Amino acid sequence: MNPLRQRMLEDMRIRNFAETTQETYLRQVAYFARHYRKSPEHLGLPEIRDYQVYLAEYKGASVSVRAQAVSALRFFYKVTLGKDWNIEKIPYPKQPKRLPVVLSREEVATFLGSIRNLKHRAMLTTVYAAGLRASEVLRLRVEDIDSQRMALRIDQGKGRQDRYVMLSAQLLALLREYWKAYRPEHWLFLGQTGDRPLRGASLRYVCRKIHRDSGLTKNVTLHTLRHSFATHLLESGADLRTIQMLLGHRSLSSTSLYTHVSQDRLHAVPSPLDALPDRSG
Repeated sequence: MNPLRQRMLEDMRIRNFAETTQETYLRQVAYFARHYRKSPEHLGLPEIRDYQVYLAEYKGASVSVRAQAVSALRFFYKVTLGKDWNIEKIPYPKQPKRLPVVLSREEVATFLGSIRNLKHRAMLTTVYAAGLRASEVLRLRVEDIDSQRMALRIDQGKGRQDRYVMLSAQLLALLREYWKAYRPEHWLFLGQTGDRPLRGASLRYVCRKIHRDSGLTKNVTLHTLRHSFATHLLESGADLRTIQMLLGHRSLSSTSLYTHVSQDRLHAVPSPLDALPDRSG
């Protein structure tokens, strides 16, 4: 590892960045340097701007990938190289406002009911039943299951925050069945090596395959199950603050998104068309 990369890695570690964030930032700075075939310490704001144009117009990179590049380059130049720049000159791409895909309860039941593999059913049921992110499911340990308090402990979720979420009685029964079959000792959902948790890419592949087998027309991703969890809670009467805590959102504004997709809230307000006087006769 070259000294500059090592220094950036150390800068992230002393700030307690998540491992996935460290990997993403290092990768994005490496892509930037490879694009110009120069060390990034010899590049500046004009090259960064041209690179952003390249990502957007020529490479067709997604908004999320471009945002990752901005975060990585801002950190590298401001922290690792200590550049006294107006960091706003490396702008973030504007995120489009899109509503999430949400499954009905019947669709969730169809999706989960189509899973034949016990391990896959346990993982994906946990995603929905507790509203977890993929990384949080895969980092669950056996000791995180608290059957006395009927809670799951989420250790160092996004933002480096611990939290507890509910443990459904049905989920507990399924996890017990899974444990008896697989006997995990530390990580709840092991990968093929036996000493490390399953990789996120593997879980996403499983989800895609089950979606194809389920026959559902809506696109189903791991995040779809999490969105459905939040929306179904809202429709069952849970308040936004409680849902925010369960999801591990820093801001209530992130959680308020689900008020836009709740069917109960949509149906509670009649269309003004229905209040018009009948003039058909």
